[in-house]
Amino acid sequence: MVYRICKSIELENGHLLSKHPGNCKFPHGHTRSVEMVFRAETLDANDMVLDFKAVKQMMGDFLQQFDHSLCVNTEDPNYAAFVAAYGERIIPFDREDPTSEVMARVIFNVARHALEKARENPGEYPVRACVELERVRVWETSSSWAEYGE
Repeated sequence: MVYRICKSIELENGHLLSKHPGNCKFPHGHTRSVEMVFRAETLDANDMVLDFKAVKQMMGDFLQQFDHSLCVNTEDPNYAAFVAAYGERIIPFDREDPTSEVMARVIFNVARHALEKARENPGEYPVRACVELERVRVWETSSSWAEYGE
């Protein structure tokens, strides 16, 4: 038997896809929903896989940086101009377009590292060793999402 929980965080985020042949090569925004799915074969003493507040503590600050920011490929010809104009509101993606697929992978890797760190340094909401990050899903629109998991 496997138990799963999903924490969803909504944010307003822009990007441009410099490799795209169509309109996505221009700056545009989305109301994104980021879903992180965690799993465990047993429940903790509170009958939970993991407290939702633990997930927010682990990932809230990282995900918040995407809110009202523009994600840009560092190889985009206008990258330097975006950084000069908007500074820290530009999120660099090293030599790759910030597609929903790439964003899901980046968030997954950060969440996996945050989960390991939370296990080592238990705070108010401890994370058991058996809890695993299963996947991250990034909704670009209400009908389109990309997912990454290992």
